[in-house]
Amino acid sequence: MVFSFFKKEKLKIVAPVNGAIIPLEEVPDPVFSQKMMGEGIAVIPTAGNIHAPVNGRVILIAATKHAIGIRADDGTEILIHVGLETVGLNGNGFTLAVQEGDKILVGQLLMEVDWKYIQSHAKSTITPIVITNSEEGKRQFTLTKGVSAVQGETIMITCS
Repeated sequence: MVFSFFKKEKLKIVAPVNGAIIPLEEVPDPVFSQKMMGEGIAVIPTAGNIHAPVNGRVILIAATKHAIGIRADDGTEILIHVGLETVGLNGNGFTLAVQEGDKILVGQLLMEVDWKYIQSHAKSTITPIVITNSEEGKRQFTLTKGVSAVQGETIMITCS
């Protein structure tokens, strides 16, 4: 029991948006489905905006506002890619609430999304959540078996 004090806390990545959960392998884009960017999971959003899935820092915002990179406090790097083929929207449909370098807390608003605009102007609203440094080290990633995500509540990925 004494050694449990030294155990490293597992990182819990919560849903950044409400929606239906699908395995990354089912995302109709080979960059994600073949895990070229890393391990992860995806959400088909039903409502709401994109919120921080962990405590950490914003390390990347795509020039076209469709993707946000986060480094969790434990060093895990997470990419939230809002929709598929949304780079061509040139930022339309996205309103950022953070900037690169900002410290963020789980549940904090990262961006507002006009899902109707995305749905009618992009390939898909499917939003992959990918651990871009999942190949580094000997970490284990446990993906939820759930089918429905509640923003800020559903634990999507546990890293240990």
